[in-house]
Amino acid sequence: MTDRRTEILTGAARVIARQGVRGLRVADLAAEAGVSTALIYYHFKDRAGILRHALAFIGDRADRYTAAETEQGPDASPRPPGPRQLLERTLLLEFQDLPEVRENSTAWGELRAHSVFDPELREELAAAGTAWAAEVAGHLAELCPAAPPGAVAAAAERLTALLEGLSVRWLSGLLPLAHARNLVREAIGVEASRLGSSLDAN
Repeated sequence: MTDRRTEILTGAARVIARQGVRGLRVADLAAEAGVSTALIYYHFKDRAGILRHALAFIGDRADRYTAAETEQGPDASPRPPGPRQLLERTLLLEFQDLPEVRENSTAWGELRAHSVFDPELREELAAAGTAWAAEVAGHLAELCPAAPPGAVAAAAERLTALLEGLSVRWLSGLLPLAHARNLVREAIGVEASRLGSSLDAN
């Protein structure tokens, strides 16, 4: 991705997080990114193109900061993380009190809310959500190898849905960060126990 495209999409995420999807004006985006409106239309054709690419950018950025934190986070140890640790990190790294994470999560929520009125965006959000649930299911399957695949998939859906709801409450100031993280840990314990894990797998 070119630097200009990255600047535009970074600006789009910021404007969407601050003003919502309906508040995204190409002129405002141009001012935020420090580019001309013509350059935005050159790269993204129209407003729908901006939204689709912004969604992909936000997802990719979340993948980058969670991967970086997982590899070299403050609690990193010489020993490779176990399935339980990997599962917790995958979910809990969405709860970081950092500007980029807050912005990313807020913009994602705004795009999700707008997808109610935009079937094309809804399909792309559904695909991203399915991929994320599959990643969580993969960690659960490692933690609970004897569990039936259907039960693992259902547990992953419950955990990701819970996280999205807790994220909204945290971002809106209704839930302290530490409490949100504890609720996620407890939910992981409940789901892992239900699937037959001893919870000793780190």
